[in-house]
Amino acid sequence: MKFILKTLKWIGKLFVGVLVLIILSGALYRLFSSEPVPPGKLIDVNGTKLHIRAEGQKNDLPTLVLEAGAASDSEVFHWIVEGLTKNMRVVRYDREGKWHSEASKDSITSEYYAHQLHKLLEKNGEKPPYILVGHSMGGPYSRIFRDLYPNEVKGLVFLDSSHPEQTERLAQPDSSKNQAFQKTLIILADMGILGLSDQIFGPLFNINIDLPKDSQTRSRNRLLYSAKVWRRTLKEVNIIENILLRAGQTSSLDSLPVLVFTAAEEYNEFRKRQYRNMGVDPDKELQLWFELQKELKELSTKGEQFYIDGNHGSIITKKENAEIINKKILLMVAKI
Repeated sequence: MKFILKTLKWIGKLFVGVLVLIILSGALYRLFSSEPVPPGKLIDVNGTKLHIRAEGQKNDLPTLVLEAGAASDSEVFHWIVEGLTKNMRVVRYDREGKWHSEASKDSITSEYYAHQLHKLLEKNGEKPPYILVGHSMGGPYSRIFRDLYPNEVKGLVFLDSSHPEQTERLAQPDSSKNQAFQKTLIILADMGILGLSDQIFGPLFNINIDLPKDSQTRSRNRLLYSAKVWRRTLKEVNIIENILLRAGQTSSLDSLPVLVFTAAEEYNEFRKRQYRNMGVDPDKELQLWFELQKELKELSTKGEQFYIDGNHGSIITKKENAEIINKKILLMVAKI
C-alpha cells in the first residue's frame, strides 16, 4: 500500500513538474517571439488600425473589394488577387479585430463594418465605383455596404455566400462544443502553448492548404501568436444574427449585375456526420442550401449562378476554381 501511495505521489509530482515546465516555456515563447508582420498597410480609421492590401494599377475599371468570411483572413483570396491585378485594382482587408487589424473599442452595430470599410477605402485613396466580392459571411457584409452606398457599387459577387434566412431554414448543428473547444484554444494561445507546440512539433493546423506556402505560414503565425484571432472569431459568432437580419432588410438589387458561385460539395464528411447525428438528411440540407443560393441570384434581374467543384473553402483557395471565378468577373467588368 505504501508503495502504491509513493508511486502515485511521484507521478503527481512529475505531472506538476511537466505542467510547470510547459507553462514556463509558453510564457518564454510569448516573451521572446515577435508579433507577425502584416503583409499590407495598417491605416487608422477612427482610432482603429485596419490591415489593407491594395494591388493592381488604378484605371477606368471598377475597383474590386474582397470581403472574407467570419473565420477567414485576407490571405484566402490569393488566387483571386493574382488572377485579376493585371487587369484591375483589387483591394482586400481584415475587419476590425481580425488577423492583422486592431480590435475596435466601439459598440458594434449591424452597419458598423460597412461604414468602417467605406472610411478605410477613402483613407487609402480608393475611389468608386466598386464591385464587391463576398465569401461566406462576406456576402451579407457586402449587401449591407451596397444598401448604404448604392451609387458606389456597380456589381456584387457572392462566393458560396451566407443567406439572411439560413439560420431559420437550415438545420443548425450544436455549436456549444465547438465554442468550448475555441475557448480552450484561447487559453492555450494566450499562454503561448499553441505557438510553442507549432514550433516544436510542426504545424498544428492545416490552414488553406491549396494556397502558397507563404500565405499558409502568415495565416498560421498570426493564428498561433496569441488568442486574438480565436477571441475575435467568438465575438463574430455573437453578432452574425444581427448581420444576417440587416442584410435581409437590404433593398432590391434591381438590375445590378450579380454573380453567384455555389460550392457543389458544400458539406464535408464532418458536417454530414453532424447532420446524421441530429437525425437530419445531409442531402436534403444540401438541396436547401442550393435553393438559398438560387435566391441570391434572383435578387437581381441580371443575376447569374455557377456551380463550382469544391467545398465552402476550396471554392476560392484552389487555383483552378479561382481561375473560373476570375474569368466570370472579367466578363462582368467588360459588360459594366
